[in-house]
This record gives sequence, C-alpha cells and structure tokens, in this order.
Amino acid sequence: MTFYLIIVAIVIFACVFMNRISNKIGVPTLLAFIGLGMLFGVGGPLGIGFDNYRMAEQICTVALIFIMFYGGFGTNWKQAKRVAKQSVLMSTVGVLLTACIVAVFAHFVLRFSWIESFLIGSVISVFSILRSRKLGLKYNTASVLELESGSNDPVAYMMTAIFLAVYQGGISGGEIVYMIFAQIVYGLAIGAGIFFLALFVLKKVKNMGEGFNMIFIVGVALAAYAVPSLIGGNGYLSTYIVGIVLGNAKIHEKAEIVHFFDGLTVAAQMLVFFLLGLLSEPAMFPTVIVPGILIALFVTFVARPAMVFAILAPFRAKINQILLVSWSGLRGASSIVFAISVLLGATTQNNIFYITFFIVLFSISLQGTLLPQVSDKLKMIDEKGNVMKTFTDYSEEVPVQFIQFEIPEGHQWVHKRVKEIIFPPETIVVLLQRNGRHIVPDGWTCVSAGDKVILSAKTPGKVEGIELTEIIIKEGDDYENKKLAEIPRSEQGLIIMIQRDDEVIIPKGDILLKAGDILVVNDT
Repeated sequence: MTFYLIIVAIVIFACVFMNRISNKIGVPTLLAFIGLGMLFGVGGPLGIGFDNYRMAEQICTVALIFIMFYGGFGTNWKQAKRVAKQSVLMSTVGVLLTACIVAVFAHFVLRFSWIESFLIGSVISVFSILRSRKLGLKYNTASVLELESGSNDPVAYMMTAIFLAVYQGGISGGEIVYMIFAQIVYGLAIGAGIFFLALFVLKKVKNMGEGFNMIFIVGVALAAYAVPSLIGGNGYLSTYIVGIVLGNAKIHEKAEIVHFFDGLTVAAQMLVFFLLGLLSEPAMFPTVIVPGILIALFVTFVARPAMVFAILAPFRAKINQILLVSWSGLRGASSIVFAISVLLGATTQNNIFYITFFIVLFSISLQGTLLPQVSDKLKMIDEKGNVMKTFTDYSEEVPVQFIQFEIPEGHQWVHKRVKEIIFPPETIVVLLQRNGRHIVPDGWTCVSAGDKVILSAKTPGKVEGIELTEIIIKEGDDYENKKLAEIPRSEQGLIIMIQRDDEVIIPKGDILLKAGDILVVNDT
C-alpha cells in the first residue's frame, strides 16, 4: 500500500506542476492532465497497465457528481437568470439537435449504424469551458455558456442511457417512454425533496460545528445523485438542481463551502482526465483517428454552429456572439464518463471510447487553446466584465472591504437612527446583525446595544451575510439622471458602491446616477 500511496503523491505533484506549466504557455490544463495520464499509462515510459474500465467508470461518476453539483451550487441565479431561456434551450433542445446532426453525419458519411451514430452523438453533445479561463465577454455571453455547460449533462446522460438500452435490445416503445418519464419526473421530484430537506436541516441545526456544514453538503450531493438513480431517475438532473437551490440559499459557512467545492472539483476534473490518459492505449489510435478527427471537425464547424444559430438567432443575438458561442465547445468530463458507460454496456462495431478520446483531445487542443484569441478577434472581450460574476463567490471580486464591530451597552450610537450617526468618511453601514438576524438598514433603522455593525469602504474583502448583485444603469432607464435619495428603497435594496468608468464611488443620497453606472447592491 505504501508504494501505491507514493505513486498517488507523485501523480498529484506532477499534476500541480503541469498546471503551472500549462498556464504559462497558454495550453488548457486538462490537456496536460491527459498527457500526464498517457505518460503513466501502458504506452508511456512508466508503463502502468491500468485497464479496469468498471473501476474507472465508478471513480469518474463520483467525480462527475461533485462537478455537476458545484456547477449548480456556484451559479449566481440572480446574474444567470437573465440568460436562462437561451442557456436552457441550448442544454435541452440544443443537446438533442447536436446529437441528431452528428448521428446523421456518422451514419451517412462514416457508415456507422444508426444506433451507434446516436450513441456517439449523445456522448459528445455536452460543452463546458469558461470558468477556468475567467473570460469577461460582452452581451452576457459568459453567463450563457456557463449555465449551458452546467445544465446540459442531464440531457446527454438521458439520451445515452436510452440509446444504450435500445442497442442492448429487448426494450419496447412503452418502456422507452417510461424511461424518459422516470428520468425527468423522478429526477425533478426527488431533487426537490432533497433540497427542501437539506434547507430545513441547515436552518434548524445552525451550530453543526466547524466544517460540518461542508460534510453535510457533500452527503447531500451524493444523495441527490444516488436516490433518483436507484429508481431510474436522472441523478445528474437532481444533483444540478439541488446545487442551484442550495448555492443561492442563505446558509452558514457558505464562502467556505464554495472554496471547498472549488478545490474538490478541480481535483475531480484532474482525476477524470488523468484516467482518460491512463486508460488510453496508443496502439488503438490508428484504428479510430480518422472517424475521431472527422467527427470533431464536423461538430466544431457544422453541428455546433448550426445548433447555436437555430437557438440564439430568434433572441436577436449578434453574429459575433453566435460565432463565439459556436466556437466554445470544449467537452467536459461527462463525455468521458458516458463513453466508458457505452464501452461497458455494449459491444459496438466502432470503439466509441477512443473516438470520444480524439474528439476531446481535438477540442481541448484547438478550441480551448484559441478561445481567448478568437474572443479578441470577434471583439467579444469585455475588459470590465468577468465570468466570475456568474458565480456565488462573486463578492470577492468587488473592490469593497467590510469592517465589523459590536455596539456595547452605553455606546453613544445606542437608540440612535442610522441617519443621525456620523460615520467615518467614505464608509456606509451595510448590515446589522442582531440576535442571529441580518438587517439591511436604512436611515430610519435604530441601533441597539449588542448589534454587530458592518461598514463598507473601498478595497477588496468579504464578510458573512452580504449578498451582492449588480445593476447596470442604461440609457432611458427610470433611474438615469435621478439622485439616489429619489429611488424607492424597496425596489433596489441597499446600494453600497457605484462604479463609474474607472472610479469607485461610495454612495450618498445626493449622487446623480448616470447611464453606464454599475450599482453593487446588497439585497440580503
């Protein structure tokens, strides 16, 4: 056992080293992990003979559970909901459309059987790329892509499971209809039950102890997948939905949970792509390189662009946005997990696992590497934007620091209204914590002894209980050319910062809002 622990440690060190190298030379990290796996694999100089696909599938499935859960947990719904229609259509109708287009190509051009054509189309119809790049893109494109990439796995999994069952034979039309029903309804219903139960527990049991919230959330993620899967439901759909709800709920130690899952999902993706390289045998490459490269080219330049245009054009998306979304097609870890499932579940004429390998390799190498350059050429980069605003840990990106202190008995602020208190220059009170409650104050709020008062000022920082969102003032908006004091408090929450061009402004009632102003709002 000691020997294997040393090997695991060496692999982890090598992955960390490869991550630093890949970032410096501009090559996607996942490509480095695949290469590292091949280096350790049977065809590499270290020659580790690992071919246990069943174990690999189980390991990758667990990894994908956490990747899917965090895809939902880290999504800031307030930021993402404005593009939810486009993203959900691409992750549902788009996945189906992409799979069908690829299936037609594989059948008529490559002479695959229809069922194998649909299997390969289902496996490779998922997309993800942006968070690791932290690209800020115009027209909310980053949010569109991230929401799509987080929500398309359940549909691709459902299609893979159905076509795999058809390939294995002995399934009727009625059984297929029931599979679809079970996948969707059980996945949604059980997911709803789990997140309601999890929220109930988190609210009732407030003092689990240091770190126990994170352990509880890990258990929730595992249950969200396992329970519906046990009765034929879509575990990935349940996992993603539970992640979104919990990620946007007010729960204790949320910032710590975000950081924990951030590290966990990095390790999970590292593991999946390392296993992909470890499982690969270079001797098999010549047999699948032609169909693999042809399908990769077809998906990149035909299937994906056709799907994106069909869905985004009705939303009057700009052509450069459509082109960039079409290009952003890096396959995620789910494609590998689904391909291994096909390999274990059916003896196909064509090796779908290795075909998927080449498609993933092609997409990472070409699309992943060139995404920043393509974004720049299409004039889609927003220098002031950041994809991280799509996530619940966005508050760390805001140039505001928070100062917290408790009001003792007899303090001169006790029983005074906020508007009567003289605060330090360039600061504003953003939150009162009173008897376990969070109060977003206005000028009429009275301060009591024992209150924890939280002030904000410039420069980065974070604090528990602050929920930040952005509002951009556009030309013609109701708030343009109005003073802050003229805006009803109930409509906007508390504005704690205004960004005007490169200037950061601490708000006061007499400040006149202008088109282009970005308001950072606390709406706890």
